[in-house]
Amino acid sequence: MKIFFLFTFSIFLLSAFEQAAASAHYDKILTHSRIRARDQGPNVCALQQVMGTKKKYFSTCRNWYQGAICGKKATVLYECCPGYMKMDGMRGCPAVAPIDHVYGTLGIVGATSTQQYSDMSKLREEIEGRGSFTFFAPSNEAWEQLSSEIHRNLVDNVNIELYNALHHHMVNKRVLTKDLKNGMTLVSMYNDQKLLINHYPNGVVTVNCARVIHGNQIATNGVVHVIDRVLTAIGNTIQDFIEVEDDLSSLRAAAITSDVLDILGRPGHYTLFAPTNEAFERLPRGVLERIMGDKVASEALVKFHILNTLQCSEAITGGAVYETLEGNTVEIGCDGESLTVNGVKMVKRKDIVTSNGVIHLIDEVLIPDSAKQVIELGGAQQSTFRELVAQLGLASSLRPEGQYTLLAPLNGAFSDDTLRMDQRLLKTILQNHIIKVKVGLNELYNGQELETIGGKLLRVFVYRTAVCIENSCMVRGSKEGRNGFIHIFRQIINPAEKTLHEMLRNDKRFSVFLSLVKAADLDDVLSQPGEWTLFVPTNDAFKGLTDDDKDILIRDKNALRNILLYHLTQGVFIGSGFEPGVTNILKTIQGGKLYLKTVNDTLLVNELKSRESDLMATNGVIHVIDKLLYPADLPVGNDQLLTILKKLIKYIQIKFVRDSTFKEIPLTFYKINIIESNVQPIIRKEDPSITQLTKLIEGEPEFKIVREGETITKVIHGEPIIKTYTKIIDGRPVEVTEKKVTEERIIQGPEIKYTRITAGGSDNEEKLKKLLEEEVTKVTKFIEGDGHLLEDEEIKRLLQGAGTEYTKVTKVIEGEPQIIEREIKKVHLEAPVRKVQPTRRTQGGAARRRTRLA
Repeated sequence: MKIFFLFTFSIFLLSAFEQAAASAHYDKILTHSRIRARDQGPNVCALQQVMGTKKKYFSTCRNWYQGAICGKKATVLYECCPGYMKMDGMRGCPAVAPIDHVYGTLGIVGATSTQQYSDMSKLREEIEGRGSFTFFAPSNEAWEQLSSEIHRNLVDNVNIELYNALHHHMVNKRVLTKDLKNGMTLVSMYNDQKLLINHYPNGVVTVNCARVIHGNQIATNGVVHVIDRVLTAIGNTIQDFIEVEDDLSSLRAAAITSDVLDILGRPGHYTLFAPTNEAFERLPRGVLERIMGDKVASEALVKFHILNTLQCSEAITGGAVYETLEGNTVEIGCDGESLTVNGVKMVKRKDIVTSNGVIHLIDEVLIPDSAKQVIELGGAQQSTFRELVAQLGLASSLRPEGQYTLLAPLNGAFSDDTLRMDQRLLKTILQNHIIKVKVGLNELYNGQELETIGGKLLRVFVYRTAVCIENSCMVRGSKEGRNGFIHIFRQIINPAEKTLHEMLRNDKRFSVFLSLVKAADLDDVLSQPGEWTLFVPTNDAFKGLTDDDKDILIRDKNALRNILLYHLTQGVFIGSGFEPGVTNILKTIQGGKLYLKTVNDTLLVNELKSRESDLMATNGVIHVIDKLLYPADLPVGNDQLLTILKKLIKYIQIKFVRDSTFKEIPLTFYKINIIESNVQPIIRKEDPSITQLTKLIEGEPEFKIVREGETITKVIHGEPIIKTYTKIIDGRPVEVTEKKVTEERIIQGPEIKYTRITAGGSDNEEKLKKLLEEEVTKVTKFIEGDGHLLEDEEIKRLLQGAGTEYTKVTKVIEGEPQIIEREIKKVHLEAPVRKVQPTRRTQGGAARRRTRLA
């Protein structure tokens, strides 16, 4: 129990200390000022004075080391800290200032004008007498800055106006700066008028936005704080001010339309940057009408001008970012005597204090991204893209009510050659940068496909520190607008059009590498769908390789595959997707490792420079190199092969281990899965002397890449059920015997996939013939004595007028019915063969697919 009490008490003390510290920024800054001036003697404080003005500050570390306040150079002054004074012949400020009543203390702190007006208004007797007061005393300069009309009215009516004005600066209790908490409200001694207190982290304390420039001067009957302006009475809310101010009628209309005006009438501590009517008139007419006609956009517009904190101009000594009611941020700063918003001088009049906040009048309208059309989100660095979209007529297709995503390249991505392209081609390129849907950065994922308005599908690749679409990666600066997102890209996006194999075949630079790929039976790997990264040596990498050398390489298929598959890794890795300067380790299909990194926007592979990177294919990406890659830890055991490799590879020392051999690499990293759809045997009689056995297969076999570890579905058919009926074909009755086969599915994967592929044209017919010839020993069609395949009208009629595209394939088996056995199996490709091998029954009765034909 005792321990619990001590723990609770310690938490209470820490909490109290933290709360006190949080509201004592002024005192903390003052302490730092004393430390900076310690070489000047005891009780000396260092201040900064803005050059050309009389404004002095106890500075933050940031302002001190910058040597500037609000962007203006500041000189350093050394003065006695509040409450201390100098003595003749002694360093620093060793003496304590005499303590006196409030009236006398006004003279001690130099507020002699306030002391004089206290005499004139008969306030002196009160502040010399008994009580406990806090006097926020305007400095002499503050009285001088007061407009001559107000000053004359006060002096002409000292017994009422001046007396009440001074009472408005007083509180009927002693309040030190550490007690002045941010957001608190004090009640003045004049008519219970409110005094709004703000205590900022930079040490600035304000009263109705007047800054305390000399605080905590203790008196026998209270305390005096010197402030930099004369306080005026407040009573209205921000809403009240907007409703009566003629120069804010446009803002008033927008606030009423968006239902935001009522918010500004509620209690709170708001800051409103209020655009004047002139500011609204500067907006393009179409933009203003669109925003005002859209309640969501107009609400975002008005809320973007409102902060949920009270920011007085005197508290802003440098740039700071603040969140608006709209949700996005603005940067508020200062430039000398002027306030800036997002770096622009736009404040015409500042510090209009109301009962629930402060108003600064500005001469520009701030439009948040959420109120802009997506095409308007592009900044100066995307101006080329934005202008081209407008010039080529694509901006009109971005409807305000639609949803889009713009993939905007930086200006530098558009070369002179690109800009000189035929406009139709350029328009196609730009269409590939506009996505049909609205997709934010946090909605993108690896492997995602995005459809453009031009109908192209773009692939998304997500890496540790980058998000890329096809060959181009994003840079910071994504924004969300009213009808879409904009993402910024380093380069123009080039969607893939060809497979890896097609790209190698169409580029003469890679002819030697491609011939070796063919010799190693790797064509299918680069032709089939997949996700690969291929490092392709140009023909220059094979200089010195003779035909005899090439023959030796080709004869040793294991060696050739080891070398070639060291250039291939699974997954699509974009060069610009790698974190700069960091080594990335990729495991190749051969089993060795590749070491990649980017330096100065150049991709290095095992420290070799890629001459051209990020050539996108539909099944991967190519990085071009001018050297043959070889695993440094893979030994060679053949003298001839070692000699050949030394001709080609000079950047590493190749190991030689006598009689060592290369491991066999079966192509199990990808497999072909053949799936055949349901089989329905039908016997048709046209002439009693001729019996035709026809097997109809709905679709041809589908070839599908299956990676290691995936599973397939096996289908076993049971005994056939024969049903005979009469069918009218071309107006003639035909007796048809239909045989139905029951089936049992053994599912070894997540789904059963059925295939329906149409055959049309001579190429497909030839392919179909080949497939049929592989499955039966003899295929013949007996239609009116014709022996040709796939061309007669009778088959077309039987297939119910399928036309030139055959949805069914007819195989006719002559003679006695045969038993055909098949098994759907994984095919390990040792050679580029696409056929189903006949299988034997294994021990244990492995499941297989059997179809008996009667």
